Order: sequence, then C-alpha cells, then structure tokens
Amino acid sequence: MASGFFALFEDVASLMDDVAIMSKTSAKQTAGVLGDDLAVNANKASNFPPSRELPVLWAITKGSFINKLILLPFAFLLSAFAPWIIIPILMLGSIYLAYEGMESIIGWIFHHKNSQDDKSDISSYDEKKEKEKIRSAILTDFILSIEIVVIALGTVTNFPLSVQIPVVTIVAFLATVGVYGIVALIVRLDDIGLVLINSSGGYGFRARVGELMVSMLPKIIQALSIIGTFAMLLVSGGIFLHHISQVHKYLHIFPSLLSELIVGMFVGLVAVVLSSILHKIFK
Repeated sequence: MASGFFALFEDVASLMDDVAIMSKTSAKQTAGVLGDDLAVNANKASNFPPSRELPVLWAITKGSFINKLILLPFAFLLSAFAPWIIIPILMLGSIYLAYEGMESIIGWIFHHKNSQDDKSDISSYDEKKEKEKIRSAILTDFILSIEIVVIALGTVTNFPLSVQIPVVTIVAFLATVGVYGIVALIVRLDDIGLVLINSSGGYGFRARVGELMVSMLPKIIQALSIIGTFAMLLVSGGIFLHHISQVHKYLHIFPSLLSELIVGMFVGLVAVVLSSILHKIFK
C-alpha cells in the first residue's frame, strides 16, 4: 500500500516537472505574439474618458478569460480529432486582424480630420461607442488567443493530454493576466505620476518622475496606437508566411518583419476592398 502511494507520488511529481518545463518552453515560443498582443490591446483599451478606463479594461479582461474558456476545450478536441482544421481557423482570424489594421491606416490617411475630432472628444462618455469598442477588443483578443493557444499546443504535441492540458491552460491564462495587468499600468500611468507628485509635495526626484509619467502618457498611448495597428498586420502576415510556403518562397529575399508587413497590408487591403464592395451591394 505504502509503496503504491509513493509510486503515485513520484508519477505526480514527474508530471509536474514536465508541466513546468514545457510551460516555460511554451511561454518562450509565445513571447513574440504576447508582445504584439500587448500593443494591440493597449491600443484597444486606450482613448476612453479617465473615469471609464479601468471599467472598460476590466470588461475586456473578463471577455479575454471567457475567450480562453471557450477556446481551450475546442483546441484540445480539435488537436485530438481534427488537427487539420486549426490552421484554416487561424488563417480566417488573421484576415480579420489584417482588415482591422489596414482599415485603421486607410481611415487615418483619408479621414485624418475626423480622427482628430474624435480625439478631441475623448472626455465625453458615449455608452454605445464604448460597448462597440469593447466588443471589437474582445473579438481581436479572441483571434490573438487562437494563435497563442495554437503555438502553445504546438510545443507539446508529442506529449500526452495530461501534459498538454495544464501547459496550454497555464500559458493561455498567464497571457491574459500578464497582458492586461501591464495595460492597466500603462493607462493609469498618469495617476501613479500624480501620487508621486503629491506625496513629495511637488519637489525633488519623485516629483520629477511623476511629472514625466503624466507628460509621457499621451505620447505612450499615441505610440501604442500606431504600434498596435502595425502589430495586427505583422501578426496576420506572419501567420500567412508560416503556413503558406509559396508566399514565404517569393518573399524570402526580404527581412522577415518587412515580409510580414507586406503580406499583412496586402491581405488587409483586399479584405477592406471586398468588405466595401459587399457593403455597397447589400446596402
């Protein structure tokens, strides 16, 4: 009896070691996507009135957790019974990301004045627009989550389900906690700066750091908006390059980032044009 218990204990310890090692490996493999995920979601969670920033971010975070709860069981079932369908789903998601990224660029080029008008009205609260932005952010998170789950799953395909399930689950939920935790810090950077200024009486090193935080936040948000837009195009282009060998073959002469951007912009442009045509037809 005792020997059986200790054998079981050793099996559990060995399983936990495998899970820990593979979780670390999967986290490294998904690090690049998490960087893009951070830029995209920081962009999506910005440009709200200050009083609505944290409620909006919490709504998007809850949506991200629900995305993971929906995705993970399907990912394990598809991996076991229909692994061939995972890549087409990923490709469809990448088209949406390219569409969103390219639509933002086209909107900025042709409707720059309107975008400036929108920015000047940031302090006002529009519940309908807020809900639309939250839905858009959760949908974008869903697509990025698919890629994170697929990459994490790809690192443990040779392991049994007893390792696959905990590893991919840990990586997926840590991604949500890590990404949205950092986004929360970014959008509230000015509040942290004000605390530093007030606690130091407006003088000294802490006050200077606080003033820098307050003054830098608009520039950081603006930079993240640009980075997030291009990150969507890079993620989309990267998916096409990694999974369609012909595309990679024709663009291998370019640096990888440039290749991903070219493909992402092309896919996004085609998606925007088709969307406009369909909209006019059905309108």
